[in-house]
Amino acid sequence: MQKVAIFVDVQNVYYTTRQAYQKHFDYNQFWRRATLNRTPVVANAYAIHRNDAKQRSFQNILRGIGFTVKLKPYIQRADGSAKGDWDVGITIDMMDAINQADVFVLVSGDGDFDLLVNKLAKEKGKVVEVYGVPQLTADSLSMSASVFHPISGDLLLG
Repeated sequence: MQKVAIFVDVQNVYYTTRQAYQKHFDYNQFWRRATLNRTPVVANAYAIHRNDAKQRSFQNILRGIGFTVKLKPYIQRADGSAKGDWDVGITIDMMDAINQADVFVLVSGDGDFDLLVNKLAKEKGKVVEVYGVPQLTADSLSMSASVFHPISGDLLLG
């Protein structure tokens, strides 16, 4: 059985599915697809920690599905903007898993990951599947992937 490593950019999938469809991502359906006939060896969901009850409940749901939830503090800047992305953390974790998995699954449309996906797929010979909202996923990312899975239909709630 193939070994799969799963990495979910929670903020990216939340905002892109909301913007494109006004719906939420179906993590249960995604889990069924990503792990079908595969053994998960790593399954990380990367989120921003705001310390509210609704968010804690959502994080517990993710843990119940099988994800390890990694949190970074929400940073509010003096100018009102906010910061809290996981790009470097996701990249490090994916590279750390290189000898553990046959297949890498990334849920994000962020074009910053195209170099990472290209390196894993082309240089390291790994199968890299990317799940993203088609109209909001960087072309460079979907083209770097071994397989691009559009987030639509049964991967959406509601």
